[in-house]
Amino acid sequence: MSSTIAFRRAALRLEGRPLPLWTCKAKRFISTSGSILHENPLGIPRKPPTPAPGRGSGPAPSIPRMQRGLPQKMPIKGVKHIIAVASGKGGVGKSTTSVNLALAIAGMNKRVGLLDADIFGPSIPRLMNLSGEPELTGTEDRLVPLTNFGVKCMSMGFLVGEEAPVVWRGLMVMKALQQLLHQVEWGDLDLLVIDMPPGTGDTQLTISQQIPLSGVVIVSTPQDIALIDARKGVNMFKKVNVPILGVVQNMSLHVCPNCNHESHIFGDGGAERTAKEMELDFLGDVALHSEICQLSDKGQPVVVSRPDSKHTQYYKAIASKVVAKLWPETKLASA
Repeated sequence: MSSTIAFRRAALRLEGRPLPLWTCKAKRFISTSGSILHENPLGIPRKPPTPAPGRGSGPAPSIPRMQRGLPQKMPIKGVKHIIAVASGKGGVGKSTTSVNLALAIAGMNKRVGLLDADIFGPSIPRLMNLSGEPELTGTEDRLVPLTNFGVKCMSMGFLVGEEAPVVWRGLMVMKALQQLLHQVEWGDLDLLVIDMPPGTGDTQLTISQQIPLSGVVIVSTPQDIALIDARKGVNMFKKVNVPILGVVQNMSLHVCPNCNHESHIFGDGGAERTAKEMELDFLGDVALHSEICQLSDKGQPVVVSRPDSKHTQYYKAIASKVVAKLWPETKLASA
């Protein structure tokens, strides 16, 4: 890898172009300054694609367009189902839900991957206790996910420092997403969970139009101000014909760690009522508890670090409903 970086630096000097902001680490090859080409924002070494049996190689595929000008959806090699975990507003615990949902489904004998689609504020490295740069495959044109707790993970946070800002415009972000989707060696997965950034912008539109999503899980708190944006998220995915698997009500109530007193500090049942009004399935509640927060900050998700706790049961119940929707035969077999 160090020889690859040296070669690219020399080539840029000969062309009289500014050098990207690579660090001194041998495997760090990403630039957050936007000074590299839009076609390869992740800086993955490029080789001419060579026909070979099995998985393809080369750069992320060009997205063919249909007659009406919209991108044609392309599956991810080896991945059976893809779901997104989304919210209209930030700060509702979407990433924590994504991680624990992925781990709970992995505990049901499913091969699961987790993609952090938040380019500007990735959370998966900290939540999954992962660090370091991903290796490249033997052909040096595909990223190898990092793995912990049996779940394969990919995030922009693996490619830049934890405190390094990604200063990119929309075109770079969209191309980086395309590379994270199609230029990662996911292997054979039953499910890829995508942790979406908040909002209804370019990232949500790009992902929903470029890959076949089996569905989306909407996360919200019971608070009215969060539910306003959650409705927007639901309506956006409906417009692009992505199935809504259901709604998760996070921080449904606060449990005092000392006396176990329960209080509805964000309101009572708002997300459940909204799901009913919008004719969506309600997947379940997750309480606000200090143990979930503390374990998440330490990179020890509650599903794996406290498998028998009440908090883990929240996520397992939600995971069971999601699995029943994606694999209806599972529900029939258990009935």
